[in-house]
Amino acid sequence: MAAGTAEAARGGGGPGQEELTALAAEAYVYGYPLVSGLSLVESCTQEGFGALAPAPFNHFSHADRPERPDAYPGFGGGDTVCSAAQLDLSGGPLRLHVPDTGGAYYVLQFVDAWTNNFAYLGSRATGTGSGDWLIVPPGWAGEEPGGVRGVIDAPTAVVSLVGRIACDGPDDLPRVRALQEQFSLTHVEPGTHRTGLPAPDTDVPERLAFFERLRVWTADFPPAAADRAYQDRFQPLGLLEEGPSPYVSAGPALVRALAEGMTQGRARVVAAGRSGAPVGGGWEMDPHLHDYNLDRFEVGTIDSTEWKISDREASYLVRAVAARQGLWGSHGYEVACAHTCQDSDGNRLHGAHSYVLRFEQPPPAGAFWTLTTSGSPESRPVGNPADRHAIGDRIPGLVRADDGTLTVHIGGERPAGPAAVNWLPAPDGEFRPVLRLYTPGRAALDGSYAFPAVELRER
Repeated sequence: MAAGTAEAARGGGGPGQEELTALAAEAYVYGYPLVSGLSLVESCTQEGFGALAPAPFNHFSHADRPERPDAYPGFGGGDTVCSAAQLDLSGGPLRLHVPDTGGAYYVLQFVDAWTNNFAYLGSRATGTGSGDWLIVPPGWAGEEPGGVRGVIDAPTAVVSLVGRIACDGPDDLPRVRALQEQFSLTHVEPGTHRTGLPAPDTDVPERLAFFERLRVWTADFPPAAADRAYQDRFQPLGLLEEGPSPYVSAGPALVRALAEGMTQGRARVVAAGRSGAPVGGGWEMDPHLHDYNLDRFEVGTIDSTEWKISDREASYLVRAVAARQGLWGSHGYEVACAHTCQDSDGNRLHGAHSYVLRFEQPPPAGAFWTLTTSGSPESRPVGNPADRHAIGDRIPGLVRADDGTLTVHIGGERPAGPAAVNWLPAPDGEFRPVLRLYTPGRAALDGSYAFPAVELRER
């Protein structure tokens, strides 16, 4: 390995410059999820993330409020309160306790170091009752303790646990906060427990830092066996070398190939960005953005061809796009999100106007549905007396017509009369409504549900 890399770094032997650059671009696409995901793990443990305060490994961090839909970064959309825990299983299994939520929706999503969603606990997957679960590291062969509902076998020693609890508004926060305090993680086996990620070599130049992180973290968190043959192709780049970093004093040919390859790989990921498939009424939805997990299906996942990308190599690019657009997002069978940016005439939605959205049939969601508005970076959220940033089927007092039709009023100005209950404020600039379906029904996924168009009220 070292000889091949050294030859490439000197520019003699091994792959040519163009081939080396193309290989670096492929390595960027392949490794971007690992680097971005574990970089976020570091942020969560050191600086925090969004509404979540920093917390050490194997401890929960809980948000104290729903995140505004326009907040970035963050995991929420104004309808749930988030929790997260970064797990380090190198010291042995962890026992996770989940409380009884009394029938209220919640989900705990397990994400491995490569950003694969490999397990779910919660309303859809395991119900809302209390219980304990054992989370074990790769290759663990210990004895299962008594009193656990099941074992979750982690593909990597570091796992991100992302939780969301449904919240019906400010008055519901005390209930949610009380539930959060009941989630716990405890070590099962005595001993020393590592609390950190392997450190890249700080002497590596910044322009090569991505590949240094990929090299170090790949060694500690190997991918699924089926990915390793593909990963072996990156040997000429030095990504498989152990010990001292080959990037501290890399030759000019290798430096140029890695820098140019990263630029090309990043452009490839950006170009492959996905907005979703049309689902009617000007709406788009992409419930299959996170279907790249092909190997590990623990509790709560659906192991079927419908939710797996058939081409393994194609899944690497989808995985990179998902990491860029929706890192740690859920499978579409847990939460499906539809969005639009246009009215029924095809014009861009803008907060200077008022709109209506008429649901003749409620959105098909097994748990609940919520509509929020997301503005452009230059748009400003509109304040409102109720501090409302989401509307959905859990809002008390929504006004419906005699035939059951629900008309949501969207805009910067609060409508007069009873319609005010059905008002969803919009930013003052361009915006897009986002419709979240928690545990979406089959009609939402197979295209049989007719998403209504957003209609301009001012004609």
